[in-house]
Amino acid sequence: QVQLVESGGGLVQLGGSLRLSCAASVNMFNNVTMSWYRRPPGKQLELVATITTSGGTTIADSVKGRFTISRDNTKKTVYLQMNSLKAEDTAVYYCNRAGSESFIWGQGTQVTVYS
Repeated sequence: QVQLVESGGGLVQLGGSLRLSCAASVNMFNNVTMSWYRRPPGKQLELVATITTSGGTTIADSVKGRFTISRDNTKKTVYLQMNSLKAEDTAVYYCNRAGSESFIWGQGTQVTVYS
């Protein structure tokens, strides 16, 4: 059974940075396109960033220029570097396989941006 474990969240001041990690116990991880998602308080889940098996990335317009997604296939880990954080980035962040065939969701990691 695939397990996704997100970490790295926390309290951060406006304009600060955080680096999230997602460890995935996935066979053939290097063959899986992965995404980061987030669920802001009271809102629906939204796609933040995607990284393909070849390292190509797609970033949501709302975070473009501030967030970067990367992966380390040897560690079966996906990262989300978040810079210049805004209040609207406050959310629970999750990683999962891109697309509709999701793995079982992890617990996520809370990011709270304060002024």
